[in-house]
Amino acid sequence: MSNTFGIKTSLIALAASVFAVVGFSQDPDPTAWQSKLTYHVLNAYGPEALAESAVYDGYRQLTNFPREWGQGAAGYGRRVASTLAYSGIRNTLGFGLDTALHQDPRYYRSGEGGLWSRTRHAIHGTLFARKDAGGETFATWRFGSAYGATFLSNEWYPDRLNTVKEGLEQGSMQIAFDVAANLRNEFWPDVKNKFLRRKP
Repeated sequence: MSNTFGIKTSLIALAASVFAVVGFSQDPDPTAWQSKLTYHVLNAYGPEALAESAVYDGYRQLTNFPREWGQGAAGYGRRVASTLAYSGIRNTLGFGLDTALHQDPRYYRSGEGGLWSRTRHAIHGTLFARKDAGGETFATWRFGSAYGATFLSNEWYPDRLNTVKEGLEQGSMQIAFDVAANLRNEFWPDVKNKFLRRKP
C-alpha cells in the first residue's frame, strides 16, 4: 500500500507542476524561476523524456528488473509508474536546488574544437553549472537531485534493492547517464546536420 501511495503522490505532484507551467508564458530570462521550472517539467515529461522512459522501461521489462514486479501489463505499468515518479522527484529536487542556489541547469554546447576537447567540455558541463550571476560552481543541483531522488524512489523498491549501497550506485549511474546526455547534446546536432545536409 505504501509503495502505491508513494508513486501516486509523486505523479500528482508532477501533474500539478505540469499544469502550473502551462499557465506561465515562456520567460526569456534563463535565470528566472519560471524558466527553470519549465526546463525541469520538460526534462521530466517532455516528449523526448517520455520516449526515453518507454525504451528504458521496455529494457527493464525484458530483463525482468526488479523480478518481484513480475511481467505482463501489470509489471510494465509498475515500471513505467516508477520511472515517471522518479523523474518527477528528481526534477522537483533539481528545481528547488538550482533555484535556491542560483544555478543554471542547462547544458551549453561548445560546438568547437576536436573530439577530445568537446568530450571534456561535456564532462565539465556535468560536474559544474553556470551561476545566475556569472561564473561557475559545482553542480550541486545535479548531484543533490540524482542521489536524493534515488534514495527516495528506492523506498518503493523491494527491500533487497532499498539499501545505501544500491542508492549510491544508482545515484552514480544517474550522473553517468547525465554525462551521456550531455555528450549527445554536444555532438548530435553536428551528426544530424551532416546526414541531413542536402547535396547541391
